[in-house]
Amino acid sequence: MENYKNKLSNLAGKLKQEKPQTPIQQVQPVKTAPPKEAEAQFNIWLPKSLLKDIKNYGVANDISQKDIGIDALKRYLKTHQKPLTTD
Repeated sequence: MENYKNKLSNLAGKLKQEKPQTPIQQVQPVKTAPPKEAEAQFNIWLPKSLLKDIKNYGVANDISQKDIGIDALKRYLKTHQKPLTTD
């Protein structure tokens, strides 16, 4: 028991002598996402088979139906858009 008390008092002495080490934190700025473009609702009726294909594609490729639709419409407009004429 005496040996235990000596060890305990030695430990207390060591703790008093050592300066506490405070962890050094590195401050990093918060990454902000670029502002999103405002969204509007767009509803269309699709054939059930096409909707099923879209859902299956989304699940297989881990992409949302919304992203599939946006990509499809952008591609369509790129290939079918005619230049504006000013008279």
